[in-house]
Amino acid sequence: MKIMTRSIGVLLSLMMSLAMVVVVPLSASAASSSASFHAHGSVGEAYVIGVHPGDTMVLSNGSGNKVGAGVADNLGSLVIRNVAPGSGYVFRDVTSKQSSSPFTVLAPGSIPPKSLYNQTLHVGLNYVTMRDGVQLAMTVRLPLGKTSLSQGPFPTVMEYSGYNTAAPHSLMNVLLSGGDSKDPLLPSSSTVIGAVVAPLLGFASVSVQIRGTGCSGGAFDLFGYPTDYDGYDAIQTIGGQSWALHHKVAMVGISYSGISQFEVAGTNPPDLAAITPLSPTDDLFSTGYPGGIYNNGFAKSWIAERISDAKPATAAGGGQPWAAAEIQAEAQRGQSSCLNNQVLHGQSEALSSVVGPGLSRNPALFDRRSPVKWASKVTVPVFLVGALQDEQTGPQWPALIAALNKNPNAFATMLNGGHIDSLGPGTITRWLEFLDIYLKEQVPKPSPTLTALAPTLYSSFTDGAKVMPIPPIRFTGAKNVKEAQADFVAQNPKVRVFFDYGGTDLGPGSLQPSYEAAFTSWPPKGTLLHYYLAPKGSLSSTKPTSTTTNTFHPDPAVRPATTLSSSDNAWAAQPPFNWTPVPSTNGLAYQSQVLTKDITIVGPASLDLKLSSTAKATELQVSVTEVRPTTNQEEYVTSGFLNTSNRTLLPSSTPLWPQPTYLKQDLRALPAGKPVMVRVPVNPIAHTFRAGTALRIVISAPGGDRPSWAFARTATNGSVTNTVTLGGVIPSQFVINKVSNVTVMALPTCGSLRGEPCRVYQTLGNQ
Repeated sequence: MKIMTRSIGVLLSLMMSLAMVVVVPLSASAASSSASFHAHGSVGEAYVIGVHPGDTMVLSNGSGNKVGAGVADNLGSLVIRNVAPGSGYVFRDVTSKQSSSPFTVLAPGSIPPKSLYNQTLHVGLNYVTMRDGVQLAMTVRLPLGKTSLSQGPFPTVMEYSGYNTAAPHSLMNVLLSGGDSKDPLLPSSSTVIGAVVAPLLGFASVSVQIRGTGCSGGAFDLFGYPTDYDGYDAIQTIGGQSWALHHKVAMVGISYSGISQFEVAGTNPPDLAAITPLSPTDDLFSTGYPGGIYNNGFAKSWIAERISDAKPATAAGGGQPWAAAEIQAEAQRGQSSCLNNQVLHGQSEALSSVVGPGLSRNPALFDRRSPVKWASKVTVPVFLVGALQDEQTGPQWPALIAALNKNPNAFATMLNGGHIDSLGPGTITRWLEFLDIYLKEQVPKPSPTLTALAPTLYSSFTDGAKVMPIPPIRFTGAKNVKEAQADFVAQNPKVRVFFDYGGTDLGPGSLQPSYEAAFTSWPPKGTLLHYYLAPKGSLSSTKPTSTTTNTFHPDPAVRPATTLSSSDNAWAAQPPFNWTPVPSTNGLAYQSQVLTKDITIVGPASLDLKLSSTAKATELQVSVTEVRPTTNQEEYVTSGFLNTSNRTLLPSSTPLWPQPTYLKQDLRALPAGKPVMVRVPVNPIAHTFRAGTALRIVISAPGGDRPSWAFARTATNGSVTNTVTLGGVIPSQFVINKVSNVTVMALPTCGSLRGEPCRVYQTLGNQ
């Protein structure tokens, strides 16, 4: 349902009036004043509301020194970011000559008084005050079959994102009984775990709306410190409820709701029991700039959606529809909480500084928003799942496993497939076992509800892909939870890998792996294989005895940007992939001999190129494929990317895992006419190359391999010449990690594996 233009106008006029008089709850970081506006400190920020629009505001610290300034927006608000923690800050209105009372800017890691968490939540939509006075919208959803919180205590989970998360109506009722699917007050389907799956399985679920979105107050900052510590405050508030079992909370969710879990868990809220992130990314930069190349496909569109969602919901065409609908509903009840909370939405972080064309990785900006940086601080149990061909957040997420290597209760599962596959039937029962043990602190119990409803849920997302039988819940016979936990740890490896997902006799693209393997660390222990780039397009296990060169003309225009259109379902059993070959002069291919035995590769990989170019920088894509000579077919496995300006590596890089710094000060042009070593990081591989197949790499301009990742590629018109040197003292090579003790099943049909398209094999000019 769309909000009519006339209603928007009325609401906007009301909003402008409220901007001058709105009062938000004061925290310890704010104080009252005779000024007509209200000033507050947040975590590393200061904000002011109720200012006359257009007035110039100056922020001074406790020493009276000016540390920031700005102009109040049309809602009378202003946020000053990157402010040093401390007391005595004051906002002064240059126009009216009024000054706020002194307030405190909070430090990351500061602990609010426990009294902040003495806020009572009820079923439905709540407004909960954070440490800086901002209110977050939170919707409490009861377990299936329960009618009151007094029937608790319940095992309680929290989902935290900026999608339509806290929209208060029931998505579960729509899915179960066919209600109005166009109701604007329904939560997004992307919050299905907190809004549907958890309540169906007996959990109370609290859907928390990230600040600056929906009906939450504050200014959107895309995982900035205020958002991170809001998560801490939300966990402690929920954990303090009488109906929360053990006064503990676990976090659940996929994608956006998976990423947020690392930041919140890294703040170490005492009432957090565990996290279960599905399909996260390791770093905003790695999704936004694979190899240092701007992702103007998925990343660009996702950021555009976040910018729209962060606008005041009263602005025509801006904000989230559910917030506009809630504002109208509250107005009819004589309430205005959601409306009041829009007052800072015009002050969202300039997201073009986080993801936009031409940026390098600024640690001051990205580190605080980096899941992999926060992961190393996480001490609670972790259940992590992701896909190695994830078309949205990306396949580079296993870096999170390495950051969790020291956490004794971190369990990761990886598989081939797309963004939704982390929620698949092969992992959902273990997800439930994990929550039974680490949140409920109970021996796991069978779940007839899960067994009955899961296939319908999967079918709705995958356009009817066939689903494996839901595995039974394990450890139900344990004498106590301590025994169940010990068994869970013993039978769940640090890294669990599903192979050939979709390649079983259940049917192409089905939700079922063919076989699996277990590993104790990431990258797993194995044997490094060095395949040297050799003449005639071969990958050789021995170094070439002489030095030769191959050349190609990179041209991004010769292939489609993506393999699927925006209307295609990447999660279907058989998506209509348009994975076209690279024209013979626009790339290079190197291929192993036909294998005489199976080789299982698990881990990241590195293509080390001795490269020169007629351009000062060239953008590279490395496609790893499996060639099937008997059928003249080629199957996609993974890709790697690099803008050669970003070839400076972190000291933590290894022969298997090159890690560019992506820092502006480390950018380097290629020297004219002189080959230099360029190490291209290749995304993690978990694939068995069978006897009778061959391993192949294709080097080209970026694009044409991924369903929704596109690249802001430099137009070359085929005029650039890249030259790869073969042999020499430091030869060009492809480095991968071979693992052993994996029981391999039969080779599946080409194109049957989820996320791995198949095409007709074609040679390139150097072969």
